[in-house]
Amino acid sequence: MRIVPAVDIRGGLCVNLIQGDYDQETVFSENPVAQAQTWWDALGEGIIHIVDLDGAKAGHCCVETELRALKAAGIPYEVGGGIRDMATIETILDAGAARIILGTAAYRDPELLKNSCAKYPEKIAVGIDARAGKLSLSGWLEDTDRDAIAFAQEVEAAGAARIIYTDILSDGMMQGPNLESTQELAQAITIPVTISGGMSSLDDVKAVRPLEADGVDEIIIGRALYLEKFSIAESVALAAS
Repeated sequence: MRIVPAVDIRGGLCVNLIQGDYDQETVFSENPVAQAQTWWDALGEGIIHIVDLDGAKAGHCCVETELRALKAAGIPYEVGGGIRDMATIETILDAGAARIILGTAAYRDPELLKNSCAKYPEKIAVGIDARAGKLSLSGWLEDTDRDAIAFAQEVEAAGAARIIYTDILSDGMMQGPNLESTQELAQAITIPVTISGGMSSLDDVKAVRPLEADGVDEIIIGRALYLEKFSIAESVALAAS
């Protein structure tokens, strides 16, 4: 089980939202690249999770400068938010991304998903953000009636390397992740799953560990690290034990 620290970027700042609400924002750092470096220095291996919040709303990448700075610093990262065409995928891969996360585009443009998975195998993940089991799009601003599990099965068939599953109602609430829905989704597919949303304590990290048998092998942690509820070292040690 791997720990994946999150750096959410909006307006050039490192922020955190509650349930994806842009009106409920906390700024944790004025320098997202420096924040990513801090997490990476503590982590030492693995990957940093970058969210382009402006891109998720605008529909195009808004953080290329930060991504290229991460590449120059030698920090491995994955990135999602506003990636809607092959040109953007190629630009971000050139900027050093180890993994591209398609969200809204995977739903609206299945051909892009299929073609990008074929062209860049093992590089394309799909972010599935769900509210009460239904897919949400465009930075969680648009709800659909699409079943999240059925969609996960579709993107696996298209060639996605991984699902990054976020339960929106848990995100930023510091009340624990939605283990039940994550397990249900993971059991319905064969590709690995990253759990995201609601991690608040070391007990939550411990609670996720049994899901590794179902294919959940990464935990994204954001707000809890910023609020110093526990350290990266503590979470890494527990996840690996």
